[in-house]
Amino acid sequence: MENQSSPVESLIDRVQRYVETRIDLLRLKAIDKSSSFLSLLLSMAVVILISFIFIMLLSIGVALFLGELLGKSYYGFFIVAGFYLITGLVVYIFRDKWLRAPIANSMIKNLLD
Repeated sequence: MENQSSPVESLIDRVQRYVETRIDLLRLKAIDKSSSFLSLLLSMAVVILISFIFIMLLSIGVALFLGELLGKSYYGFFIVAGFYLITGLVVYIFRDKWLRAPIANSMIKNLLD
C-alpha cells in the first residue's frame, strides 16, 4: 500500500506552514515599517540640520546689518536675540498644538500605514 498521510496529518502540516508564513510576513512588515520610519527620521534630521545652519548664518548677517545701521554691532545681536526669545516663548506656549500633536500623529500614521 502507498504510504499516504492521514487527513489530520495533512491538516496539521498545512497549519504549521500557514503559521510559519504568517510569522515571516509579520517579520517582513516590521522590517519594512522600521526601515521607512528610520529613513524618515534621518531625512528629517538632515533637513533640520541644514535649516539650522541656514538660520544661524542668516541671523548673523541680519545682526551685523542691524548693528551697522544702529552704530554698534552688538545692538544688532541683541535685537536678533530678542526676536528669538519672543519666538521661543510663543513656540513654548503653543508647543502641544504646534509640535507634539502633529509629530505624534505623523509618527503614528507612518507606523500604521
